[in-house]
Amino acid sequence: MIIKNLKLKNFKNYTQAEVNFDEGLNILYGKNAQGKTNCAEAVFYLCTGTSLRTKRDKLLIKNGENNAEISAVCQNQYGNIQIDAKIFEHSRELYVNGEKLKKTSELLGHINCVLFSPSELRLIQDGPDERRRFLNISISQNNKNYYSALKRYNSILEQRNALLKERDYQMILDTLPSWDEQLCKNAVEIIVARQTYVDKLSVYAKSNQAFLTENKESLEISLEKRYNGDREDIYKKLYHEYENAYERDMKFGYTSVGPHRDDLDIVLGGLDAKTFSSQGQTRTIALAIKLSEVDIFKELTGEYPILILDDVLSELDLLRRKKLVEKINCIQTILTCTHNSRSVIFSNCKKLRVMNGNIYTLNKKGEI
Repeated sequence: MIIKNLKLKNFKNYTQAEVNFDEGLNILYGKNAQGKTNCAEAVFYLCTGTSLRTKRDKLLIKNGENNAEISAVCQNQYGNIQIDAKIFEHSRELYVNGEKLKKTSELLGHINCVLFSPSELRLIQDGPDERRRFLNISISQNNKNYYSALKRYNSILEQRNALLKERDYQMILDTLPSWDEQLCKNAVEIIVARQTYVDKLSVYAKSNQAFLTENKESLEISLEKRYNGDREDIYKKLYHEYENAYERDMKFGYTSVGPHRDDLDIVLGGLDAKTFSSQGQTRTIALAIKLSEVDIFKELTGEYPILILDDVLSELDLLRRKKLVEKINCIQTILTCTHNSRSVIFSNCKKLRVMNGNIYTLNKKGEI
């Protein structure tokens, strides 16, 4: 999967911009706050329907403008694809090959991408929300049923939590079973998909951690809570969990069990990485996980996703940089950095300079 051409209009700090990407490595470099990450974010948005840094699409619109547009010509194993997004203050419109999409799930899977940036350290350092977000975005790109089940589950969960805040306890007890049936139906889809995904992630992450550290570190990843059995068994176990938590849930006013409480166990050398890993180890673990995400996409689709590496070079030592070069050799990559000199290690690449919301292609002499 590759992106050939990207056009931006009134997106973040861009008034009007267009860039053609090569199939291999594309380096966007320039000083801070010039638009490098914004360009990468536009690619991520067209792949996932999600912003990197905000849940409010209106914040993607350039100050003083009423709407923003992102357009891309992409290619997967089936041919060329035109993807467009029109973003307004209170709504958006998504198009694939000129056809307006009715829901976000119809966008997923046309072009996949994996993002790694310094903020991905939160995947290890922060709470379970970050790790669930990682799972949700990655699985959804290849599993529309997962995305739909997750959306339904969160909607039902919101209504169940509202019910738990009522003060008519008998009414709550009478009503909860019907909500629990709906929760369980969608939770089973979420749990099965996550367990399948994490099984793959564990194998690849162990291999990639060993690769990046020259076999000096061993990484283990698993779901903190795992359900055994078939879908019917999982459904019954979940239903009993919700039922057994009634008293606690009514006391605190929220649903205390279910896949919305899932977390990953990340263990490095037998120790909990979330607690005991150094900054350097944490960075390597995050990179190993993201490279594993790339491997999973390749396994599931037969194609590598677009890899976005946002300001990663400054965070890696020379050994990790060389290992990264070796790993991404056959993957279309969009890499951002602040200094052109940091990209010297990459001998074959397209260099693009970003200045004040403009993107310039450099010639072989490094000139605009």
